[in-house]
Amino acid sequence: MVRNALVTGGMGGLGEAICIKLAALGYKVATTYSPGNTTADEWLTRMHHLGYAFKGYKCDVTDFDSAKACVQQFNAEIGQVDVLVNNAGITRDMTFKKMSKAEWDAVVHTNLDSVFNLTKQVMDGMTERRWGRIINVSSVNGQKGAFGQTNYAAAKAGMHGFTKALALEVARHGVTVNTISPGYIGTKMVTAIPQEILESKILPQIPVGRLGKPDEIAGLVAYLASEEAAFLTGANISINGGQHMY
Repeated sequence: MVRNALVTGGMGGLGEAICIKLAALGYKVATTYSPGNTTADEWLTRMHHLGYAFKGYKCDVTDFDSAKACVQQFNAEIGQVDVLVNNAGITRDMTFKKMSKAEWDAVVHTNLDSVFNLTKQVMDGMTERRWGRIINVSSVNGQKGAFGQTNYAAAKAGMHGFTKALALEVARHGVTVNTISPGYIGTKMVTAIPQEILESKILPQIPVGRLGKPDEIAGLVAYLASEEAAFLTGANISINGGQHMY
């Protein structure tokens, strides 16, 4: 059976790797992109040239009505959402002393409110069909905290609280809800960190001695989206090279 997957924030970094992995496994895949994204058409064209017929939907994931319109368009053009990957996220890093309300709100709205906004649109259909996968992409820093990231860590930790509660509600309806918490992955966001900081501060904290690969995260998402993962729900799976264990 062909399954349909919607990945938020899929046009780069982890999201792109997740889209490609799911498509390679036969899923019909669409991604959201923010209203301010001026390169969406370019990305879709590049993916099409690579053989991936992705759909892209402009969506302000912080806005409930925009999320509703996005899923309605997905339903009309592709079909019901079987797999939702809540991947959209931003950072606005600074100490709490310097952090403004706007910087707090921007991160919480994008990283946490979006999970409610998108999941709300697909959950009834999943429970009615008695099959669905919700996969929330959190962060190691939501587990252990990080200096200058009170907004980000709070939002990412909140994602897993959402996961655990919703998993209990829908488990008997064939729907699983899980969180993954990646560590430092070799995306543009991480590789933009000055090399001396990567080598002196970050890599020494990672027992495997390297950054993770986007494909490694995508492989975990693909498993959670699969039929074989039906008995796994409410989990927070760390994929961080041993940086944080608990």
